[in-house]
Amino acid sequence: MLYEILKALHIVAVIAWMAGLLYLPRLFVYHADAPIGSPQSETFKVMERRLLRGIMDPAMILVWLFGLLLAWRGEWWHAGWWQMKFFLVVGLTFVHHLYGRWRKEFEADRNTRPATYYRWWNEVPTLLMIAIVFLVVLKPF
Repeated sequence: MLYEILKALHIVAVIAWMAGLLYLPRLFVYHADAPIGSPQSETFKVMERRLLRGIMDPAMILVWLFGLLLAWRGEWWHAGWWQMKFFLVVGLTFVHHLYGRWRKEFEADRNTRPATYYRWWNEVPTLLMIAIVFLVVLKPF
């Protein structure tokens, strides 16, 4: 029963984290096109900060906590699929921190990248998520 509760909590945290990982770069797309100092730019700064600090950071921490507890309870440490999943989640965490750095650049009005740059980065979490889901469901190795 504990394993199922941990799995449910892990899934809820993953959904919250992924929602943020998919939405934050979309905000960056719009923010990159907003003039510095404009009301739109200032609104995006608030939205980006609240999304990252209020939803994404706590969700990421919970994903790691519940995920590691699941691996411990399920004794998955040596399973090849789990090790690959772990590596991909490290990749998602890297993307998360990259987004956090970019948010700080926007906050300081120092963004130099065009909106198209962030459109491409919006796809990275999606690709990682697809690979992770297939690994977890199929457990190929």
